[in-house]
Amino acid sequence: MARKGGTPEERPALTRDLIVATALALVERDGAKALSMRRIAAELGAGTMSLYNHVPDRDSLVEAMAREVFAGLDVPPPAPGTDWKETARALVAAFGVAARRHPRSMYLVLTSRVGLEVPWRTAEGALAVLVGEGFDGATSVRVLRALMSFAIGAQMMVEGALKMPDEPEAAAHFRALGIPEGLLCPDLEGDFAIGLELLLSALDRLPRTRP
Repeated sequence: MARKGGTPEERPALTRDLIVATALALVERDGAKALSMRRIAAELGAGTMSLYNHVPDRDSLVEAMAREVFAGLDVPPPAPGTDWKETARALVAAFGVAARRHPRSMYLVLTSRVGLEVPWRTAEGALAVLVGEGFDGATSVRVLRALMSFAIGAQMMVEGALKMPDEPEAAAHFRALGIPEGLLCPDLEGDFAIGLELLLSALDRLPRTRP
């Protein structure tokens, strides 16, 4: 019986890019626990050891996956006079696009010590904008972390990791507190928009060396 990858003549040449693309597809289909060199080799119809000619170890593979997941996360330098909050909105929006493209792989790289190095390198431009706006270095890093934490939390909501209770008893309790019942229905876009603006407004009031 032919292996999943087909005959040697039918299989594409084994490359680093192909291995990374296969790893991403495997994680998106079967989850992060499915990621292993053996599983990727089986998907490609190749020998496990042949993968190590292109990817030396699992950490290197996850780092390469992170680069692909976060491709496009960089935000173009803002035009002179642009409000820093516009750059922040663009960065959070770019993160959302990346998360929707590879939701399970995004979770994998964000929970990986190796993968975390990549998105922070792509954030250098955003840090430069914050420093240019008068935030000191430490505050700039904390502002960026706050923005990315918000973006990650919002993605968890989208993926259903956090939900409002929908049991009848819980709904009755909320009504007793005077909370409109309609607010119990998910409005992720609305919640995200107002949450981001509240966060930006608070961050904008942090001390700076200039207005």
